Amino acid sequence: MALTAAIGAGRAWARQRARYLAPAAALLVALLALAAIHALLSAVHLKDVRRALAEVDGGRIAAAILLTAASYLALTLYDWFALRTIGRPLPWRTAALASFTSYTLSHNLGFSLLTGGSARWRTYSAAGLGLPDVARITALAAANFWSGVFALAGVALLLAPPGAGLARVTGTAGRPLLGVLLLAAALLPAILRAAGRRELGFGRFSLPLPPLSAIAAQLLVSVADLFCAAAALFVLVPGEAAGGLPAFFLAYLLGILAGLITHVPGGLGVFEATMLAVAPGAPERVFAALILYRLIYYVLPLIVAGALNIHIERRRIRTPPAVRAVARAAAPSFLALAVFGAGLVLLLSGALPPMWMRMHLLRALLPLPLVEAAHLAASLAGIALILLAPALQARLKSGLILARLLLAAGAVLSLLKGFDFEEAGIMLLALSLLQLGHRAFYRRGGLAGAPASDWWWAAALGALALSVWAGLLAYKHVPYSNALWLSFTWRHGSAPRFLRAALASSLFAVGFAVWRLTAAPAVEKGARELPADVAEAALRHAARSDAMLAFTGDKSFLVARSRQAFLMYRQQGRSIVVMGDPVGPQADWSELAWAARALADRLHARLCFYQASADMLPLLVELGLRPIKYGEEALIDLRGGFSLEGGERKSLRYSVRRAVAGGLSFSVLPREQVPAHLGELRRVSDSWLADKRKKEKGFSLGRFDPAYLGRFDCAVLMLDGRIVAFANIWATADGRELSVDLMRHLPDAPYGAMDLLFVRLMQWGAARGFQRFNLGLAPLSGLTDSPLAPFWSRAGATLFEHGERFYGFSGLRAYKQKFSPAWAPRYIATPDGFAGWRALIDLAALVGG
Repeated sequence: MALTAAIGAGRAWARQRARYLAPAAALLVALLALAAIHALLSAVHLKDVRRALAEVDGGRIAAAILLTAASYLALTLYDWFALRTIGRPLPWRTAALASFTSYTLSHNLGFSLLTGGSARWRTYSAAGLGLPDVARITALAAANFWSGVFALAGVALLLAPPGAGLARVTGTAGRPLLGVLLLAAALLPAILRAAGRRELGFGRFSLPLPPLSAIAAQLLVSVADLFCAAAALFVLVPGEAAGGLPAFFLAYLLGILAGLITHVPGGLGVFEATMLAVAPGAPERVFAALILYRLIYYVLPLIVAGALNIHIERRRIRTPPAVRAVARAAAPSFLALAVFGAGLVLLLSGALPPMWMRMHLLRALLPLPLVEAAHLAASLAGIALILLAPALQARLKSGLILARLLLAAGAVLSLLKGFDFEEAGIMLLALSLLQLGHRAFYRRGGLAGAPASDWWWAAALGALALSVWAGLLAYKHVPYSNALWLSFTWRHGSAPRFLRAALASSLFAVGFAVWRLTAAPAVEKGARELPADVAEAALRHAARSDAMLAFTGDKSFLVARSRQAFLMYRQQGRSIVVMGDPVGPQADWSELAWAARALADRLHARLCFYQASADMLPLLVELGLRPIKYGEEALIDLRGGFSLEGGERKSLRYSVRRAVAGGLSFSVLPREQVPAHLGELRRVSDSWLADKRKKEKGFSLGRFDPAYLGRFDCAVLMLDGRIVAFANIWATADGRELSVDLMRHLPDAPYGAMDLLFVRLMQWGAARGFQRFNLGLAPLSGLTDSPLAPFWSRAGATLFEHGERFYGFSGLRAYKQKFSPAWAPRYIATPDGFAGWRALIDLAALVGG
């Protein structure tokens, strides 16, 4: 079993490292693509690209915008058809908004299953669809897309002249055969449906096949989408005639395939390198068209989608609930991307040469030091906006405030460094979008609390690398030397300004990363006091004695509207840890659990429940948490009294006889008398801690605190008139459960002292009508080590069996088993994935003191 646990741990380690390898690999591919573009443009000068851009007239740009709009309109029909195929039709405007949101994110970020799929899940779940439905919609949309790719590629191969695009790979002889095979692949769904198949099964997952008429309509939509998307780029290439369209389509399809396969966000660099390598036309003209295409087909729809979502949120009263839910879920993501894009614009602007006529005008108005400072500050503002995007994704209000300041500063700095009116307009547009959507940012917390995913870091590094590459490409004919760093001139100062800005931006990014790794998260200071009336009302309904942990003084509380129930929790790191079940009537539990969920959402923290009972399981699942069995609690039935008779309690009889023969006597100090004996109790407690080499803990245990101990009766063992052992008594108001918290004794107490204390206390409780005695938790008890069990269960069972050197897991259960208890499971509930492991680390730190 130890080997099984080790193998499972190794697999978990590999999966965890894979999280970091994938973004690193995507970043490496993007850097290689930039290097390839640099090599392909080695003979091209920046002035050639500018000349090509000037050749693109307004008519071509307008045609590209119209074709882009047609492509995205066709994309909305993917989801509309898929919803009807699975039998869950929604209004077109809801499907269109969900589809538009999904595709604008996936086009710009890549990883369509992760970005587009998660966007679909957030939007369609808000409209009432379940996860299986969303998975089928995503799969059907993907199948529709690939059908169009195969169909267009097949037609283009059959029509393209020799030596164009994919024909270079297949050769002249193989081109018709590959074209026919691709057309057959595009028609495969129709062939299967005509053969009588109504669905495709993949294990437990099934995908319905639409009727033949719907398949034909979907194929036409997919072909139209891809045709319009490729044509939007084709019309931006000056000098290209319509006869070159099939060859250009092959290059375009190869480019998008390369972007999808490499998983580089948005295919940035990979798509461009592929197009430059295989597309017909002069490299400078193709590159100029690619720049405009990025802006028109990628950035412009992103801005439109963000503005549309914000507009819907602002008009929420007259907006259908499903559409409003979609907009509310998507707005922060679009605003984060808008701010990221604005930062990228500032970085690229700082890397490229300014327009000389504008600089000549600036020279007459401003001193050179101010322009130099504005250029450097604009680049720093750009990298800061890029690094700030995760805070907006996390809906942090602090991120909103700082983004506003940086965008306003970026607009001013753009004018000061080169009269870049277009750049300033982009900053103001992003600022306006933020202002319109400011209500989406409601969470408190500092920037260090914003969870930046690995992909954000990879995207930030990619943006920085892109700006450096753009500068090196623009100034590749400048002779570099150490003196260039300190050159401050009007006419030949562009290259030095780029070098200084690139260095400062890189140092800023490194410093920010170090700060994020070392910054401590904000933690709630102190614990709020539980109102006395709430405590009294809730404890009257408490079924578990550990509700008394509310008085340890180290917790915060959420109170139900009825003021008859409360929930106790504490913040540790970026986790909100709830102790046990809510205390009070079970009718109030749902309200309190969701209040804890809202608190964690507001603070952008992980929610964790510790030692929850089986009664909480349905609610924990409803909250979206994953329950994990943590151990079992020993419950001794006191109804009918507690007896030492029977073979199972033979060892207890022996221990009790030895303890009584040693002179020990049992009594219970009423809580009114506890303060008078605090000196003796402290002596016992300090001796016990010193002997065990332990420190006081907390949260799930009480500590020796006079105010805390003074609330409860105290069971004591006396020897020759002095206290040698004690335990404070927890008792529910309804007489249902009796238990103890602090259990301490002198190191030289007679043999069997604690057995005698527990036995006498159980007998004392039975005489007073208590139904059960809670002997406490046995951690990791009752976990299964079956090969089919989850990893955490197998690992816990292995640790329970072989981990005595770390903690007496099996010994503790064996001791409690002497009392013949009934065992009740207790659970920990955490989020899924890596966040759950982080929550467990915070929980261990909290419980361990």
